[in-house]
Parts: sequence; C-alpha cells; structure tokens
Amino acid sequence: MKTRHLQKVKDIQAEVVGIRRHLHSHPELSFQEFETSKYVQGKLKEWKIPFEGGWATTGIVAKIEAGENKKWIALRADLDALPIVEANKVAYVSQNKGVMHACGHDVHTAMLLGAAKLLYENRNDLPVNIKLIFQPGEEKLPGGAKLLIEQGVLENPKVTAIYGLHVFPELDCGKVGLKSGIYMASSDEIYITVKGKGGHAAMPQQYVNPLMIASQILISLQQMIQEKQPAQAPTVLAFGRIEGLGATNVIPDEVKLQGTFRTMDEAWRSDAHQMIRSQADSIAKNLGGDIDVDIRSGYPVLVNEPVQTEATRKKLKAHFGDENVIDIPVRMTAEDFAWYSHHVPGTFIRIGVRNEKKGIVHPVHNAKFDIDENALMVGIETYLTIVNS
Repeated sequence: MKTRHLQKVKDIQAEVVGIRRHLHSHPELSFQEFETSKYVQGKLKEWKIPFEGGWATTGIVAKIEAGENKKWIALRADLDALPIVEANKVAYVSQNKGVMHACGHDVHTAMLLGAAKLLYENRNDLPVNIKLIFQPGEEKLPGGAKLLIEQGVLENPKVTAIYGLHVFPELDCGKVGLKSGIYMASSDEIYITVKGKGGHAAMPQQYVNPLMIASQILISLQQMIQEKQPAQAPTVLAFGRIEGLGATNVIPDEVKLQGTFRTMDEAWRSDAHQMIRSQADSIAKNLGGDIDVDIRSGYPVLVNEPVQTEATRKKLKAHFGDENVIDIPVRMTAEDFAWYSHHVPGTFIRIGVRNEKKGIVHPVHNAKFDIDENALMVGIETYLTIVNS
C-alpha cells in the first residue's frame, strides 16, 4: 500500500497545499460558508466526482462508488472558520477581516479533497463505497453534523462507519493520535439572568442586589457539581462572563451569567442540568430575587467505537510505524463529530501539525495558529490507509 500510494500523494502535494492556502485566505463563519462551498464544488466538478450541494444550505456530499455489493463508509471534513483576527504574517493570511481558520477546518477540507481526488481516480479498486461529507457549522450550535443527520446524510445508501480527522498542535507533524471509547466531552451553554431590584448603593433596605445573588450562585453551583459528579465522569462547570451594568453606587436590576457545562457521562449530564436549575432558582428566591436559567444542550459525548478504532490504529501503525501512532488522553473539549458517533460507528483521528523549529506551536482558537503543511499529506495518507487496507 505504501509503495502504491505514496508517490501519488506526493504528486498532488503542491495542489493540496494551494487548496489549503486558498481556503485559509478566504475563511467564512459557521453556516455562512457560501464561497467556500462554491470552491469545494468547483474542485469536485473539475475532478468529475459526483456530488450534491445544499446540505444545510452550504454543505456538500460527494459519492465515490466502487461497486454495488460493497458497503458504504463516510469521510467527513468541516468548512467553517472562527471570529478571530489573524495575527500571522504569511502570504496566505486571512483576507476576511475578523475571521480566521484558527481551528484547522481549511486543513481538514484540503485533506479530504486531496484524498477524494486519489480515491476517485482509483475507484474501481476500492473495497468500499465512500460518502465524502463537507459539513458546515461545526463551531456553532446545534452543529452542522446534527442538521445533516436530520436531513439523512447517513442514509440512502446507509453508512456503516464514519471517520473524521482534526489538526492537533500538541503532536509533532508526522504523528497521528487516537483514543478508543469515550474521547471528548459533551458541551452545553448556560445562560442565567438573575433579577433583583436596583437602587442607590447607600440604601440597602430599598434594593435586592442581583450581584450578591449571582456571586452565591456561582460558588454554590461549583461546590455542588464537585460534590455530586460521579467518580468516573470528568466534569467541568465554568462561567466566563458576568455582566452587571451598575456602578460604584448604583445597584443594577439584573445580572447575566454565561458559562459552560461539560462531562463524559450522558446520564449525569441530564441530572446535572436539573440540579443547576433547581439550585440557582432556590438561591435567588431565598435572597428575594428571581431567575431565568437557559441551558442549551450542545454536542454529546464523542465516542470512538472501540473495535473499529483499534482496527484503525492497527492499520495506521502498519503504515506510519508504531512510534508515530499515539494513544492520546481524553479531552474536555467538544466536537460536533460526536453527533455522528451516536448514530453510526465512528473514529475521530488527530493529525499532528506541530513543528517547533518553524515556530508552529500555537494552539487552535489562537490568532497565531498555523500548521506544518506536511501534515496535509499525513492526513491524505491516513484516509487512504483507512479505505484501502
């Protein structure tokens, strides 16, 4: 497999780097990937790969058919970028001010396009049929994956397995990482509005201070989650925004809190939502205030199906070498690929992009995030290894 495909991958390297740089220069926000979608469709047309656009408006699903009696698998990439002002000084810096591919979705799309070209050229020799899913809106709830699943992306024909790749700045370029079983956390957004009664700070008998209520809610919820969380379920409750528009001597009428709740146990997740609502409501009312609690359920726990993932690990070790296939730890970050993993066996693979000698060390969601572009070829080889071996 190495001998047969490595030269073909090398032959398209410059083209794939060009694709990635074009996408990086022209990022678009979630569910607004109109030009990105046109560009991807243009490449598929150029290579004569059949596809259908319009999935969740900007999504694209292409098909590579190898034979009637062969099973179908899916390969997925995401299209959207983030609202970040890029700080890199490179020729392919973002041309859309305030928008940046800081999470590597330009990389994911370029890798899948490169793999698609080679797989289609050799479609008659493939052991499986393939759906290529170019998905919008990974960065924004409810997640493009959920919308595509609801529209039937895993059906007609039915997909029996799905694979996705994601850049991983913690791994050196040339290495790939996997974790069998539960890998990434669920992710929910919490919006709490604490309602009091505003007034002059010097007259406490005339107001109900929502800031004091909010402070007690923050401390109490943190303690409650720490005490109640199951030992086997890593959990994070964190609030990153508090807004109380008063002044030194002005007590506001209300305070707004925004936070996130993440865990790796779906049953505990549901229970915790109710506990958060109940505890916050009780504290507010006991202190003379009122409250609105809005918990927006986000992505579920991401589960890498163990049998499939271990088979994939074995394939990748045979191709890249044992030392280049890393068993990575669980993460409290979230990914909407998780939606797929609850409907069909899924494997989510991390592709190392780090190169300290080149100064490529910044994490995702950072204004200086970039990759060693040799990682593009690693990603394409990963797809070819999954499909062909």
